[in-house]
Amino acid sequence: MQYWARRLEQEIDGVMRIFGGVQQLRGIYNENRNLFEVKENVPRKLVEKVAGDIESLLAKKVRALKRLANAAEKFQKAHHWQDNIREEDIEYYDSKADTEYDDPDGEEIEREKSNSLKLEFTDDANFKTKVNYSYAAVQIPTDIYKGSTVILNELNWTQALEDVFIENRKEDPSLLWQVFGSATGVTRYYPATPWRAPNKIDLYDVRRRPWYIQGASSPKDMVIIVDVSGSVSGLTLKLMKTSVYEMLDTLSDDDYVNVASFNEKAKPVSCFKHLVQANIRNKKVFKEDVQGMVAKGTTDYKAGFEYAFDQLQNSNITRANCNKMIMMFTDGGEDRVQDVFEKYNWPNKTVRVFTFSVGQHNYDVTPLQWMACANKGYYFEIPSIGAIRINTQEYLDVLGRPMVLAGNRAKQVQWTNVYQDALGLGLVVTGTLPVFNLTEDSSDRKNQLILGVMGIDVALNDIKRLTPRYNLGANGYVFAIDLNGYVLLHPNLQPQIINFREPVTLDFLDAELEDENKEEIRRSMIDGNDGQRFIKTLIKSLDEQYIDEVFRTYTWAPIKSTNYSLGLVLPPYSTYYIQANLSDQILQVKYFEYLLPNSFESEGHVFIAPREYCKDLDLSDNNTEFLENFIALMEKVTPDSKQCDNFLLHNLILDTGITQQLVERVWKDQDLNTYSLLAVFAATDGGITRVFPNKAADDWEEEPEPFNASFYRRSLDNKGYIFKPPYRDAGYRGLDLENNTIGILVSTAVELSIGGKTLKPAVVGVKLDLEAWAEKFKVLASNRTDRDQLGARRCDPSTSCEMDCEANNKDLICVLIDDGGFLVLSNQEDHWYQVGKFFSEVDANLMSALYNNSFYTRKESYDFQSVCAPEAQSNTGAAPRGVFVPTVADLLNLAWWTSAAAWSLFQQFLYGLTYSSWFQTGESPGSPELGAGRGPRETSCIMKQTQYYFSTVNATYNAIIDCGNCSRLFHAQRLANTNLLFVVADKPLCSQCESVKLLQAEVRAPPRDPNQCELVDRPRYRKGPHICFDYNATEDTSDCGRGASFAPSLGVLLSLQLLLLYSSASRHPLPPAACL
Repeated sequence: MQYWARRLEQEIDGVMRIFGGVQQLRGIYNENRNLFEVKENVPRKLVEKVAGDIESLLAKKVRALKRLANAAEKFQKAHHWQDNIREEDIEYYDSKADTEYDDPDGEEIEREKSNSLKLEFTDDANFKTKVNYSYAAVQIPTDIYKGSTVILNELNWTQALEDVFIENRKEDPSLLWQVFGSATGVTRYYPATPWRAPNKIDLYDVRRRPWYIQGASSPKDMVIIVDVSGSVSGLTLKLMKTSVYEMLDTLSDDDYVNVASFNEKAKPVSCFKHLVQANIRNKKVFKEDVQGMVAKGTTDYKAGFEYAFDQLQNSNITRANCNKMIMMFTDGGEDRVQDVFEKYNWPNKTVRVFTFSVGQHNYDVTPLQWMACANKGYYFEIPSIGAIRINTQEYLDVLGRPMVLAGNRAKQVQWTNVYQDALGLGLVVTGTLPVFNLTEDSSDRKNQLILGVMGIDVALNDIKRLTPRYNLGANGYVFAIDLNGYVLLHPNLQPQIINFREPVTLDFLDAELEDENKEEIRRSMIDGNDGQRFIKTLIKSLDEQYIDEVFRTYTWAPIKSTNYSLGLVLPPYSTYYIQANLSDQILQVKYFEYLLPNSFESEGHVFIAPREYCKDLDLSDNNTEFLENFIALMEKVTPDSKQCDNFLLHNLILDTGITQQLVERVWKDQDLNTYSLLAVFAATDGGITRVFPNKAADDWEEEPEPFNASFYRRSLDNKGYIFKPPYRDAGYRGLDLENNTIGILVSTAVELSIGGKTLKPAVVGVKLDLEAWAEKFKVLASNRTDRDQLGARRCDPSTSCEMDCEANNKDLICVLIDDGGFLVLSNQEDHWYQVGKFFSEVDANLMSALYNNSFYTRKESYDFQSVCAPEAQSNTGAAPRGVFVPTVADLLNLAWWTSAAAWSLFQQFLYGLTYSSWFQTGESPGSPELGAGRGPRETSCIMKQTQYYFSTVNATYNAIIDCGNCSRLFHAQRLANTNLLFVVADKPLCSQCESVKLLQAEVRAPPRDPNQCELVDRPRYRKGPHICFDYNATEDTSDCGRGASFAPSLGVLLSLQLLLLYSSASRHPLPPAACL
């Protein structure tokens, strides 16, 4: 077998030496040494410069933010409250006035009358939508009555912000959305643009956006306790479950939470035994488990509160260590549990208690009000589903009191996690600043209400533009993380779902393959340190099929005046890079001509990387069209034009000329058919991919951007010749090989040493004809010499002569498998259509043996950014059930019509439209979103990935696969200077040797995988905001509770009630609203 292996190695090396042209390309680079300089990437200097540039960018936004916040406080203080203000007195642009909503049957819903300004809009590339720079827009949540006195006064004083918005833009034209989110729910944003609403009821509320929550209060430690005694059943229990669901959505990654149910005893609803970070995955566990709560037994408030206080007093765990609070949901009770408060919370009252009376009942609520008032909290009533959202978020006003009273000390600009902008900017971060009410009452007491949060968006793309890209090489990159360890910048930050209300939280250790070195780097970055470390680590290939063990230098430093830290990752071969210097314009023109399609027939087809070479260059996904656009622009401008990136253009043109010289010196003189080659190719850092002959470009499937091509990046990281078969999934059944030629790429990096500086500016390779090389493989793995005739001899297991892969292909399986476990070549003709499949799909028994004998190591990881089709729901009730319907006595009572219950019914109607599934047995408002009355849309999900890679075993290995009378002998050996494993094995004689198939394909992670219950006991290192505002001695806690009280006109309510009753009878509920 070693003899066969040497023959294979020699054949591969011979072909690559003749056709690859590595040595010749080195010579070409050296001959053209006068056309380029070798520049150095100095990691510390690069990090320092980029961090400084990002700091400067954000500092400009902070100045605008502070100007807005100060102006808002001044305008509100000067504003005179008007009790008799009318809608027609206020002039503003209602962003939803022109928004069209469709009902599920496709009929347009009649718009409400509006006094909104009529504006004209123009397309704007920065905002990716139509805008009007002369006005701001107003968005008011659907469930808020825009004609109320509070809202009209809010609109009145915030009108003055428009001038400040406009002045800010004059000073900094790069500013994106400037937004004031009011504590009343009003959003005023600039510039004006129509609201982007889904074709359904729009329930966007700024107070539930990640940036508002982060800016409105300090971090929270929250324990939610839910009364599940026997009196809580039916609609009331559903209201409680939904209330907890909505309460969890008011928490961010800076907060910690646990949820427990109680009757005679208290117990956690999930597997979490202590406070856990309120991140997306933990909240998902809570939301799923809350749905399993069942009502039984009797109520014991003492059990619930003692459990909650014990949770908050546990100091042996990671937590927020700022605001501490207990949120109790109950249908009522008489016990005030004063002894519990005396034991745990008095006299300092460090834990706030918020109580929620849920459902329609006649219990005395005085004890619940007392609990909240006696513990610096607030009492709320939730009579129906419509009251849930507003009453589960108003506690933020209470938490904002110490911030307001702290004054300027609390005016801390905070930068958010990454999230999706609701108006279509894509991924953004937002700088936030709280806005305080500075008015004083008659006794000169300071107001303690937060007015809202001011925010300014920064698009991630604007930050990315400040980072180096192409001089770092294909495998170098910049990244940034926040205090939670979540990435702000990273090439692997690619969320697939848009318009969800949760922030995009991808941990640095999930963006890369986790190891101890990276854990330490992450910790140092979170701590705000700078540093550098050279490490050996594992990386995934771009196509996520392979794992490579590589060396990288990590360099990092904090971005001052922010809570971000910047990192740079650089491979050793990217320390130096080429910078072309084509001052000779005649040479520029000569090289440029090799980009023209009329040269392709003789010089090979050229693909150019779709980079932003010039400002006016139109990008296109079609490379032929992009090349045409590029050529057309180059006829108008020179490579030295100020509107062009001279570095990119000069390098592109230089590489065009260098690869053309490779064609002239090597490829044109060779007959590719002699060695059964479909194509030869070269790809470069400068962005050129040249494929020869021209006709081979028709079947070229690799990315035109070399930096995005898996073969290119892997060749740089691995020595020798890297084989890449076409990937085939398990379900692939093959093509007609006579009509479809299959090719296998073989590539290797070109390493230059210039003046003692080592770099890899290009990758060259060949494309093998599968069918011809399969025949060649059989001959090379045989005992036949060139003089032997096929069929002159035949060995079999009964004879003493040595069998081989050609003569004995009916008895022996001979294969080449790559380092990812994918089949490359085989002596079995029925394997040819399976080339590119994971080998366990071809021969599960043999692949398991290779894995069990340590030829391969397995790496499992998770992709937290995937999308999946929603899982089928088991319950599909047609009509809404459980809607609160007033009694006859209620309907005859005029007082009832102007009560909170009636207004709550309107809200219930709106939310019933949104949460249609909520009314159906067993379903929660978290069920998958539906698309405009059609089927379920894709949802975010976690995918489990498995990759295999070579272990350190390098020698020839013989072993027996033991399965009784069906045992198989196999031999395996790595081929030198390649990523191939050569395996020879007996064909299986019977089915007893079948074994469990190893899985490599990406699969949807099973429920609770990864196991969050275990992960929370090993929390990753993080830091919260460095300042906490949870206490102020002057806080007035007398305003501590009320029921809902909102009384619109009787006529409006009569109409709404009829609408509700009609809706309840309908068998076509609207789909849930999208979360923006």
